[in-house]
Amino acid sequence: MIIFLPLGGAGEIGASCFYLNISGTGIILDCGMHPQKKGLEALPKFDFIEDQPIDYVLISHAHQDHLSALPFLVKRHPYIKIVTTPQTRALAELTLHDSISIWKEQLNEEEIKIYSHEEIDLLIQSIEYKAYNEGFFIKGYNGNEEIKITFYDAGHVLGSAGILIELNDQRIFYTGDINLTSQALIKGADLPLGKIDTLIIESTYGATISTLIPKWTDEAKRFSAEASKILNNGGSILIPAFSLGKTQEMLKTIWKLMERKELTQAAIYSGGISTKINRVYDYNRYVVNMTDNDFELASIPKKNLYEVDDPTKFFKEPCIVIASSGMMIEGTASYRLALKWIKQTGSAIFTVGYMEESTPGYKFANAIKGGKIRLSEYGKEEEVKCSIKKFRFPSHSKREELLEIVKRLKPDKAIIVHGNLPAIDWMGNSILKELKNIKVHAAEIGKEIVI
Repeated sequence: MIIFLPLGGAGEIGASCFYLNISGTGIILDCGMHPQKKGLEALPKFDFIEDQPIDYVLISHAHQDHLSALPFLVKRHPYIKIVTTPQTRALAELTLHDSISIWKEQLNEEEIKIYSHEEIDLLIQSIEYKAYNEGFFIKGYNGNEEIKITFYDAGHVLGSAGILIELNDQRIFYTGDINLTSQALIKGADLPLGKIDTLIIESTYGATISTLIPKWTDEAKRFSAEASKILNNGGSILIPAFSLGKTQEMLKTIWKLMERKELTQAAIYSGGISTKINRVYDYNRYVVNMTDNDFELASIPKKNLYEVDDPTKFFKEPCIVIASSGMMIEGTASYRLALKWIKQTGSAIFTVGYMEESTPGYKFANAIKGGKIRLSEYGKEEEVKCSIKKFRFPSHSKREELLEIVKRLKPDKAIIVHGNLPAIDWMGNSILKELKNIKVHAAEIGKEIVI
């Protein structure tokens, strides 16, 4: 018998963590924190598997909401084996060290001890890594049979993987965060061949009408037109972006537009952990599916935004600043800079990705020039003097592409995760309408599904 139990990331985006008991072998898929929750609420519900076998954790990619609760899991289960792609292992070393400062703000050390940099170094050394399409076998301490695991390129960020799990005649595929369409750097996803028995599928864009998500090249043209207007008039542009993935994709997009003279030349600022992540992208460009293996992010002239002590410098000459976090979480560089930007009449904030409704980024993205913005319940209203423009450069599949994944893999069961309730409802109803023989489950935290 196979049991599936969500510990996080069900009915929500954040703290992705899913438990499988396969013939006595305990496997955890992803182990992330919830960026919008505080304290212990930001962690997956590990207590649900306290009495279960726990042997392996397979990490789909290195974003915080899929990875950064891993040290807390390892503290509870020090003998658990961790497996990722080589690229995710390299990126995890950066993002886990970076997450320590986030946890110090999120957690009360009287509730739970925050891990140290030394502990992260030891954890990274313990991670095994397997390349895409390189099948390998695992078996838990109490497992009855060997289970075959294969990573498939998920097309989301560098190293991201869909995970195929095979035992006898059972085939389970977990998409992780998946994107069928190529971005500026990363090519679209690769899927396993043949029928899948159970599909565990993300639903991020399930509630988003796909006409609102244009082609990358079309959106780049619209971006260049709007950005050139701001830059030509002496203004500067702030782009909030995730350090892993979105920053690299936007750097290449912006630089290629400037090279083709479709975008006004201006200084580009980025920095922090994203600079280290750029190096990992460059180092791996010949071993993963890149759109142009010869392109290097290091070739783009950039300035370090963290070397600027006085933010007014950004407004003394036209520039483009790419700063984390992507959802402008309070206290991050993009949030702090946005508070300066909204006071600048000739400048602009350009959002370029998904914004969860509870985040400050969502409020910024939906503000209008001349209007007011209140970022917290008790905060004061601020007048928005700068322009606000929304762009979509997606790293997740559109909802029709998610349905295409279901059609191609022909599962008997589909378990929907990683989405808000409207996204899950659309996905579930669409699958039932178009593919009537599939049994659909909306995953719920703490609720077992028998596969």
